[in-house]
Amino acid sequence: MRIAAFPKGYLEQMVVRRTKSVFEWIDEARTLGVEGLELHTGFFWSTAKDEIRRIGDALADAGFQMPMMCASPDFTHPDPDVRAREIDRQAEFVRITAVLGGPGATCRVLSGQAYPQVPVEQGVRWAAEAIESLLPLAAELGVTLAIENHYKATTWTYPELAQSPDVFLSLVDSITDRVNFGVQYDPSNAIVAGVDSAEFLRRVVDRVVTMQASDRYLQAGTTLEDLRQADGTIGYSPALKHGVIGQGLNDYDRIFPILVEAGYDGWISIEDGVNGLDELRASADFLRMARDRWFGGSTAVRVRSHDVARSAAGHSG
Repeated sequence: MRIAAFPKGYLEQMVVRRTKSVFEWIDEARTLGVEGLELHTGFFWSTAKDEIRRIGDALADAGFQMPMMCASPDFTHPDPDVRAREIDRQAEFVRITAVLGGPGATCRVLSGQAYPQVPVEQGVRWAAEAIESLLPLAAELGVTLAIENHYKATTWTYPELAQSPDVFLSLVDSITDRVNFGVQYDPSNAIVAGVDSAEFLRRVVDRVVTMQASDRYLQAGTTLEDLRQADGTIGYSPALKHGVIGQGLNDYDRIFPILVEAGYDGWISIEDGVNGLDELRASADFLRMARDRWFGGSTAVRVRSHDVARSAAGHSG
């Protein structure tokens, strides 16, 4: 298992206000003791080839891999021209993922927003069609598209269409490719969706190719039932706080054995740092201890179900 880091606490500075560059983040991340950095499409203030090369050089100089790209395509927009543009932009970042991460890197995909005028079944079809249209490019470049159980991108008006586990699984099951498509598991987003994060993992673990690790804490005097909405979801309530991994609502003593039993020994990316870099370091410490305890200290990148699928498809290595 290898550990990557994603600076959740810096998104406002790096993506929205653009007051902190990806180069500054790479330099700061040297202190975390992780093997890789998960990048976000918004970190790329330019996608010119020279800029991508500069970022790749900075990662290499700092000793980091780039195993995961965080993209947020909106494949459910009611306007077909907008959906087409989202597919084109996603394709651009699949190519950038291949340049920076090489074969085996993953690029996140989503379903899209739950637009009130778009029936769920229609949205699932559009999302599946969009993802399948990108699979030939992903296969050509050796990139895996990883769909995350997700809540809501910062710039979106509506939550994720496939936030519900049943809708998410319907979308995942409709895409049969197991070589260039899989699941990015986020335990905290399962909580936000109103379900037990370990039980949700059991439902998707055979498709998991990457994982984001984070944790959530309830504000004093608050329960999950207090936050539960009419549809059963929790949402991003101010009473549900980010914090150090392993000290919150996610039961990692249940989560890690499920991963190990399924043969998952891949990348786990820390989604933390909302309360400062010290908490991100503490989360990295927790994952290193978990690696020793549950994964036997392995720093391999082996995902049994994905490796079996690749072998069946005639891929080597």
